[in-house]
Amino acid sequence: MKSGLQFNPDAALTHLRAQDPILGALIERTGPFSLQPPRTNNLFSALLRSIVYQQLHGKAAATILKRVHAVLETHGGPTPAACLAASDEALRAAGMSRAKLAAARDLAAKCQAGSVPDWREAKKLADEELIARLTAVRGIGPWTVHMLLIFHLGRPDVMPTGDFAIRLAFKKLYRKRADPTPATLLKHARCWQPYRSVASWYLWRSLDA
Repeated sequence: MKSGLQFNPDAALTHLRAQDPILGALIERTGPFSLQPPRTNNLFSALLRSIVYQQLHGKAAATILKRVHAVLETHGGPTPAACLAASDEALRAAGMSRAKLAAARDLAAKCQAGSVPDWREAKKLADEELIARLTAVRGIGPWTVHMLLIFHLGRPDVMPTGDFAIRLAFKKLYRKRADPTPATLLKHARCWQPYRSVASWYLWRSLDA
C-alpha cells in the first residue's frame, strides 16, 4: 500500500474494472494510479493552501502562497499562532484578498479553539464528520474538504460532485447530452463504491489527455 493512502490501489482498480467497463477502459488508457498524498502532519497548512488557491491559477496561487509562508516564517512558521500574529498589512501585501485573509484568520482561530481538529485527530474522523467540522470555517466549503480528503488524507470513497472538471469528464466519458447533476453522478457512482476517490482521479486524468 502506498504511503499516505488509506486503501490498496490495486484492489480499487480491480473493483472499478469489474463494475464499470467504460471506466475500466479509461483506466487502461491512463495507466497506473499514481496519486500519493504529500508527507505532512499540518492540517492548518493544508487548509491555508486551499484558501490561497481558491479561484486562482496554479502559478499565481503558488507565488502568493510562497509569500504568505515567508510572512508566517517571521512568526515561527505556518501555524495558527503565526497567522494570528502576522499583521493584516503583511498578509495583504503577500497577495491575500480581504476575503481570504478573513478566512485564514477564522481558520487559525478555530484551530486554536479546537473546533478544527489537528492532523492526528482528523485522520481518525469519518469523512462526513470532518466535512461538517471544517465547513464551519469561513471560506471553506465541501469542495475544499473533498480535495483535502482525497489528496492529503488519501481517503478512498469521496465523490466531489461539486467539481466542475468531474462533471465535464463524466459528461464526455459517458457521452451524456446534458450536464450531469450531482444526483446523476451519485447514482452512477454507486457502482464505484467504496473507491469513488479513485474513479474521480481517473476522471480528472481523462481531461489531461
